Amino acid sequence: METIYGNLQGLKSSQLKQLQRLYHQRIPGDRITTPEFSQRLAAISTEINQPVCAYLNRRGQVIRVGVGTPRQTQIPPLELPRYGAERLSGIRCIATHLKSEPPNDAALTAMALQRLDALVVINITGTGFTRRGGGAAGYVKEAYLAHLTPQESRALMTSPAAFKIEENQVQSPSWTISPPLSLDIVAQQDFIDLVEGLEEEFRREFVAQEVDADHDRVLIVGVMTDELTPQQFQDTLAELARLVDTAGGDVLQTVQQKRSRIHPQTVVGEGKVQEVALTAQTLGANLVVFDRDLSPAQVRNLEAQIGIRVVDRTEVILDIFAQRAQSRAGKLQVELAQLEYMLPRLTGRGQAMSRLGGGIGTRGPGETKLETERRTIQRRISRLQQEVDQLQAHRSRLRQRRQHREVPSVALVGYTNAGKSTLLNALTNAEIYTADQLFATLDPTTRRLVIPHGEAGESQEILVTDTVGFIHELPASLMDAFRATLEEVTEADALLHLVDLSHPAWLSHIRSVREILAAMPVTPGPALVAFNKIDRVDSETLALAQEEFPLAVFISASQRLGLETLRQRLDQLIQYAVDSR
Repeated sequence: METIYGNLQGLKSSQLKQLQRLYHQRIPGDRITTPEFSQRLAAISTEINQPVCAYLNRRGQVIRVGVGTPRQTQIPPLELPRYGAERLSGIRCIATHLKSEPPNDAALTAMALQRLDALVVINITGTGFTRRGGGAAGYVKEAYLAHLTPQESRALMTSPAAFKIEENQVQSPSWTISPPLSLDIVAQQDFIDLVEGLEEEFRREFVAQEVDADHDRVLIVGVMTDELTPQQFQDTLAELARLVDTAGGDVLQTVQQKRSRIHPQTVVGEGKVQEVALTAQTLGANLVVFDRDLSPAQVRNLEAQIGIRVVDRTEVILDIFAQRAQSRAGKLQVELAQLEYMLPRLTGRGQAMSRLGGGIGTRGPGETKLETERRTIQRRISRLQQEVDQLQAHRSRLRQRRQHREVPSVALVGYTNAGKSTLLNALTNAEIYTADQLFATLDPTTRRLVIPHGEAGESQEILVTDTVGFIHELPASLMDAFRATLEEVTEADALLHLVDLSHPAWLSHIRSVREILAAMPVTPGPALVAFNKIDRVDSETLALAQEEFPLAVFISASQRLGLETLRQRLDQLIQYAVDSR
């Protein structure tokens, strides 16, 4: 039996049968509708005193009938037969409306979300008249024809460099609405000519937008809750844009919402999900990134309503780590983190694998497939954890050997992109990869450094280790997987905490690093704060940092400024650390 969608409460069985008979109707392929079909739709709508929508494919077949407005009966993006910014969906909607007015914003937004070929809104009076031979026919007062129109490509494009977080940044779709027409005029429209012309324009626009097909075209979604200040929220979104850029994506736009608490099903409210979906398909985005961790259920709900892939901040960071890992140790730690992140999310991977729950109707092949995959991943995790343990043991033996020779060690720590690798290169003439990117290096690198010792002009050899960069709310799976690397921090005699003073959120970065250090199982040694990139800051920022941190060192690793002072302060730090043992 054909399904009727929408609000069916209070409908009689005879009325349901009339709605189901609409599925048997067919309209000529080159016509948008016919007067007969529209009158029949209006008659049913008049009888039940509710709006009715019929969705037809390009062959003129009715594929969906709904009781309600176009917004209430719309087809979810994932169920549409074809979906994308470069073309229309191949479906049109004939909708009745109980008032005499043009299509409202909700109906037009639903048209844009589904990328309908056209929307015909039939206004009915509700009185009706009787045809010869019987049978009620709703009196159609007027009809409106609406369809999407391509936008200017240049108005849709925003580059990562021009990234701004503004509420008015969201694009609105373009559409055309006809004046009130008679049914005969609507029926005479050449439907094939209309949709082919529109799709040709959409394809031209889409090609103009597609600068690089290899890069994900990303829409960022940020939610500001009560615990965040506006500045913290802006810093978080700007950092997420940098993460996306580092991962190889192009940030097209940002959608944001202020909420007292997160929506449990979709993070943002229902209206904002519609806005995200509309913006994504208007811009031709193929990925939506949220500024917080999402549960499997939230990802599933969002993807069903938006129609494209949805990921969270942790997945972006994991992707960067997977790209950056060079050594075998780095690769196995990244794989471990990815698998630990993936395991609890297996149940959200579609109908074929969601048969768990117990009881009648929940057992079967779906359960077996899911459990098989879960066991495979758990076995792989166990094997990787054993390898990480072996890596820990190996690093421990190396540290013991260094400690046996009584060579003091300093671990370079700091927020990602603070300039740790650049500083190590400047101090020791190492050739570590450096780039103005987040997480440019993952693998710890240890180098020897000779520093002045004492007042007699003696020198002392120490070991300096470059560690993985920290980030605000470092994902727990990464903390666990990189414990072998992070032990370099806890086992060092002292820490050199490098801060990028040119970053607007440098104070927040210091707090984040200190929170991560405080959460480590072993308390790290004493730390010296060194402010980097002083060649890029103004005198006010410099004065504020000197006032807040009077014992800090001020350097520029890239310009080799202040490095001699840093060497002398490292000697004092080492002496203090050794004496405090």
